[in-house]
Amino acid sequence: MFPLRRNRRLRTSENLRALVRETILTPNDFLVPLFVVEGKGIKDEIPSMPNYFRYSLDLLEKEVKELAAMGLKSVLLFVKVPENLKDNKGVEALNPNGLMQRAIKTIKNAVPEMIVMTDVALDPYSIYGHDGIIENGQIANDSTSNFLAEMALSHAQAGADFVAPSDMMDGRILDIRELLEEENFINTGIMSYSAKYASAHYGPFRDALDSAPVDLMDIPKDKKTYQMDFHNRTEAIKETRMDIEEGADIVMVKPGIAYLDIVREIKNMSEVPVAVYQVSGEYSMIKAAAEKGWLDHDAIMMEQTTAMKRAGADIIASYFAKDIVKLLK
Repeated sequence: MFPLRRNRRLRTSENLRALVRETILTPNDFLVPLFVVEGKGIKDEIPSMPNYFRYSLDLLEKEVKELAAMGLKSVLLFVKVPENLKDNKGVEALNPNGLMQRAIKTIKNAVPEMIVMTDVALDPYSIYGHDGIIENGQIANDSTSNFLAEMALSHAQAGADFVAPSDMMDGRILDIRELLEEENFINTGIMSYSAKYASAHYGPFRDALDSAPVDLMDIPKDKKTYQMDFHNRTEAIKETRMDIEEGADIVMVKPGIAYLDIVREIKNMSEVPVAVYQVSGEYSMIKAAAEKGWLDHDAIMMEQTTAMKRAGADIIASYFAKDIVKLLK
């Protein structure tokens, strides 16, 4: 009762605010997305993602060593596949000497303790830019799911600690888990993109990997037939519960800041760790506004990622991870 209880007493100095602070970021909270390309000596800045880069394998090794020295412990790999290796079925994704497979081995050789998670999806390998195989003008769920299981196995054989299916095909977690168990990869984890929305926030990422859906009359022009409708909340709970039942070890909500209500819903019902992805559009909006002088870059960066952890995220995939850890230190 006022004035016996004055809430502002606990805000009177920075030291006191720090003492009673409820949500604290550490390097352990972050998963670092990394983009990999063929070649040598390549550190190619992504135009729509200022100060973020695509790395050739030799410089990927250097980058991962730097991440480890900063206390960052996990990475999420994506590959930019040459156009001549793309097709409708993603055959190159199963190449044991493919770019993803070599990237996994490069990191594990450089920093064996680094947790390597890999993107399991067809869009980087697809001539159509879709996360699935096109059959009769539609994205075929079951044949895609079977193929994704083979892709996940290939990543596990190369040394991945976790596979991260980002496609939103029905049943793919069970297909992946069963194949991994059958092939004795019992300790290879699955981080499922369980509530991945058909969002307008993904544009810069698709630039980074040249993986945007192509605009052809006889196939879907977007990903709304498999990624979730952003109007829906209950559907996210259903999707996540099914993924957990099928064997997901970690579940993810994507995108981040506009979906923190979903993060909290999933955290409240989930018995496995919850990840959130602060996606490329969120990153680029902060960068652009800061360049204009409209926002304080570091303040917004810290506020948004802290909000993600406060909402319930155990893991934050963020392009800001290095910048944040530098500030924390």
